[in-house]
Amino acid sequence: MSSESALAPPKTYVFDGAASRQGYRMNKLFMTLRDPAAREEFLADEAAYCERFGLSEAQTKAVLGRDWQAMLDLGGSIFYVYKLAMMDGLSMQYLGGVFTGMSEADFKAAMLAGGRTDV
Repeated sequence: MSSESALAPPKTYVFDGAASRQGYRMNKLFMTLRDPAAREEFLADEAAYCERFGLSEAQTKAVLGRDWQAMLDLGGSIFYVYKLAMMDGLSMQYLGGVFTGMSEADFKAAMLAGGRTDV
């Protein structure tokens, strides 16, 4: 659930208490991916691994489909979601591009130039 605070700039994702509670199981799964044995188990049967952690149907669909935005919308913390992205060989700049509608290269260039100017 992507929430917006009255104090947050538009289009800003706020990971608050409600998002934390909603994404608790999914984030717990992501944290296990720090362990090589857990990564092997996950890759062997991703759906079963999601079921083991009690993910909702929507969360499981987002994880299996690598729907990065849906993972955030369903309570994922970017810091935990990134652990899954790293398993897929993806960079934080790639995710930044996904979340801003930019290519990885364009996102990286924008950051090197001092940040995005379209917000």
